[in-house]
Amino acid sequence: MSIPNRFYEIDDATLWRRLICMRFIYTFTCAVLFSGAAFSQDLKGIEHFQKFDPKKAPAPKGLLLKQGDRLAICGDSITEQKMYSRIMETYLTVAAPELDVTVRQYGWSGETAPGFLARMTNDCLRFKPTIATTCYGMNDHGYRPYEPAIGERYKASSTAIIEAFKKAGARVVHGSPGCVGKVPGWTKSGAFTVEQLNLNLCELRNIGVELAQSENVGFADVFWPMFTQDYFARQKYGPEYAVPGKDGVHPGWAGQLVMAYAFLKGLGLDGEIGTFTVDLAHNNATVSKGHQLVSFKDGVAEIKSSRYPFCAPSADVMKDDNIRSGMTLVPFNEDLNRLMLVVKNPSAQQYKVTWGKDSKTFSADDLRKGVNLAAVFETNPFSDAFKKVDEAVAAKENYETRQIKDLFHGPEGRADKEMTADLTEKVRTPLADAIHKAFVPVTHTLTVAPAP
Repeated sequence: MSIPNRFYEIDDATLWRRLICMRFIYTFTCAVLFSGAAFSQDLKGIEHFQKFDPKKAPAPKGLLLKQGDRLAICGDSITEQKMYSRIMETYLTVAAPELDVTVRQYGWSGETAPGFLARMTNDCLRFKPTIATTCYGMNDHGYRPYEPAIGERYKASSTAIIEAFKKAGARVVHGSPGCVGKVPGWTKSGAFTVEQLNLNLCELRNIGVELAQSENVGFADVFWPMFTQDYFARQKYGPEYAVPGKDGVHPGWAGQLVMAYAFLKGLGLDGEIGTFTVDLAHNNATVSKGHQLVSFKDGVAEIKSSRYPFCAPSADVMKDDNIRSGMTLVPFNEDLNRLMLVVKNPSAQQYKVTWGKDSKTFSADDLRKGVNLAAVFETNPFSDAFKKVDEAVAAKENYETRQIKDLFHGPEGRADKEMTADLTEKVRTPLADAIHKAFVPVTHTLTVAPAP
């Protein structure tokens, strides 16, 4: 490789510093372009994205959640699927238990932002949320090309929702709509293209960005990661893979994981589940907050954990019907699910790490840097306990749909709203309590030994 003339005019030390700096920039650029994150792939030259002009989304200003928060998850039929909301609630329960956040989901099929605005006092504010996420725009966009009236109506109602939450003392994370994968059959709008609909949704996203900035609230970018990753996933996993869902609108578990990622990031969570540090030379170990070291001897640590990683079952990542596949689309484990093992002073070149029933082999260099146990052990000692919590969350969220849609807005609610609220809470309360009862400390064993 020839060295440019300008390098001959500097001393050797400066030359090496510049070369190292260039190597760092190259490495960093490659990491950004090829990390797989929804926001970091190079889109230049890809015709699919050329007409889109997404505004830069505001980053969260630290953790927006506070201890004891009551979180309201509001949205249309995509929220009523109780999938991204379930991921969020289970995650908050097990991965951030110190916050003691309680959750209610308010999904309503076919709803628009004006529709939620009309019912939010009766259905949502009566339960005194302290923080809320919203996800509207899919039905607001009318499944047609963008028109100024669409944006004006969406902005006016979204602003009113934010102001109503603020007046009630609640913080807000405004979520953008997602994307569509095809023109849904129920719209009877065959004259329009998928691109036209997504350009409309992207415009509503951009309005949301401006609204979050002007109202000084949080923002969750749902549209752009779903839209970009739908394109790249189809290239990688095949044309039948559909981040927005098989009907073009309602995502399966992979797309719902992308949505949950957007909202959890929008809430400002840092993803630190814990760190286990093993010092082989000094025969000791330490664990971070949320974990207790019960014993350690000869590379074997027994740990009692009061904080879990998010555990997605093993599944075929080529299919869009599972959470594990969604984790390949966005850096969920890297950003939100870090349970790290760090090994100091390893003397062998490779080590076998046994965690629960499974074992993996890692190089000494990887262990020095830290290995994310939550990412590499798909089945782990937390899996069974995690499943019990997740099932309890699903049962509660299922009842919340019945509570609001069938009872609050049924003959019972029309006859006596307050009595209906009181009676339905007596059903919901034990379901909420079951989540906390299911979340129990997990004692597990971690063994680090030289690989044979």
